[in-house]
Amino acid sequence: MPSQSPLSTQPPFLLLGRVLRPHGVRGELRVEVLTAYPERIMPESYVYIGPDPDDASTATERRVVGVRKHSKYLILQLEHIRDRTAAEPLRSQYVMVALNDAVPLEEGEFYLYQVIGISVYTAEDEYLGDVSEVIETGANDVYVVHGPRGEILLPAIEDCILNVDVNAKKMIVQLLDGLVDN
Repeated sequence: MPSQSPLSTQPPFLLLGRVLRPHGVRGELRVEVLTAYPERIMPESYVYIGPDPDDASTATERRVVGVRKHSKYLILQLEHIRDRTAAEPLRSQYVMVALNDAVPLEEGEFYLYQVIGISVYTAEDEYLGDVSEVIETGANDVYVVHGPRGEILLPAIEDCILNVDVNAKKMIVQLLDGLVDN
């Protein structure tokens, strides 16, 4: 799912997953995992459920009473959701955590929303433009940069992305063969 938040806007939530459908008859939810850290969802923790991760007014806080892995999905049990009928309205809703409650990042890590709007330069200090979008492909993210050379798609891999400084709002890259027309 592309991320398109402007850099100056901090989202209220981080996505953890999306409810695919009720699971069974006891109110459990089958959740598609949308985070690299599904362990953030633990019994007795709180999550938010809502249709729009950018709109806190549409989200409802829910206490997690159970969670388990099932194939590539999570099976989530929320407090007060005891049967399939109560679970059905949560279909297609997002499972989120408040940004303030997110697990602290390690040094050098950043959230995708923090990359939007960052200025991109080559190792030789040529300005390529600003990141306008992040495309999550599964294999690796792709940063969409718009600037003097037009649109450039930069794979978020070590050979290409040399440094990201979210505080300075600057990314240093090494252009790989075939990424841009000379």
